[in-house]
Amino acid sequence: MSGYSVIGMGNAIVDVLSHCDDSFLDHMGIEKGIMQLVERERAETLYGAMEERRQVAGGSVANTLAGLGALGVSAGLIGKVRDDALGRFYASAMPPGSTFLNEPVSGAQLPSSRSMIFVTPDGERSMNTYLGISAELGAEDLPEEEVRGADILFLEGYLFDKSPGKQAFLRAADLVRSGGGRAGIALSDPFCVDRHREDFRSLVAGPMDFVIGNREEWMSLYQTETLDAAMELAVADCDLVVCTRSGESVWLFKDGERAEAEVSRVVPVDATGAGDQFAAGFLYGLVTGKDLETCGRMGCIAATEVIGHFGARPEADIKALFRDAGLI
Repeated sequence: MSGYSVIGMGNAIVDVLSHCDDSFLDHMGIEKGIMQLVERERAETLYGAMEERRQVAGGSVANTLAGLGALGVSAGLIGKVRDDALGRFYASAMPPGSTFLNEPVSGAQLPSSRSMIFVTPDGERSMNTYLGISAELGAEDLPEEEVRGADILFLEGYLFDKSPGKQAFLRAADLVRSGGGRAGIALSDPFCVDRHREDFRSLVAGPMDFVIGNREEWMSLYQTETLDAAMELAVADCDLVVCTRSGESVWLFKDGERAEAEVSRVVPVDATGAGDQFAAGFLYGLVTGKDLETCGRMGCIAATEVIGHFGARPEADIKALFRDAGLI
């Protein structure tokens, strides 16, 4: 049996952070405040130009698992890194409570993935991501016994961009469900949904036991004019559906039941990781058997905490915040 309550699968990306000023961005031709994908040569140029680098074992699902680990949930990450300096760093740098489940790949053609994040004095993050080897993850990379023994498998929509990732998703979902666990996915990005709409719909209507998405992602998936229409189709496809609505209450649907979880309005310092930590709080509720509204409220509390400071991972004791709210 697996020693992990939650296993996540996603892009294993080293976040490399460095402070700079606006003139540096202009000089390097970096567009401020957005995330853009870059090619290998550009990635190496930017990496070489960074001063006082700070490195974090990042990626969307990795952030979620970090949040779960901080809550005391045993969590494992499936991802692909090369046996190079960044890959070895990634494999050894997962935060407490979470474990990287794959050995770095020796002799791989592509280097480990990295996102060069330039932080200006106004707090804006300009992200330049080179996907590298992480996007090549496939079914052959699955630690099958660990997946089969997990309570929950959580997948990252970003990894669905390539055929090997799609095959890995389907195999992993079969494995966890064969062991009595549940499989779910975060849709991750409306553009990703646009590119693979039919495959995503088959996944949602097929082996996924739960799906988390935001308003734009759900409406993109079902190509509807209204969110209500998208939710009607989603609920017909999947047992447990979650829709976050950017500062408004979260909608949750399960087996004919509907719940809403209110959000606390705060001035965001850094929105990076809000969705990832919402997922961490929600999954904590799910794995500990909480009702639908409580799962949603836990997600909202975790997301609110992370947008109140820089960085994509919690700094406060989230479990204490759950206690203060009377949820545990």
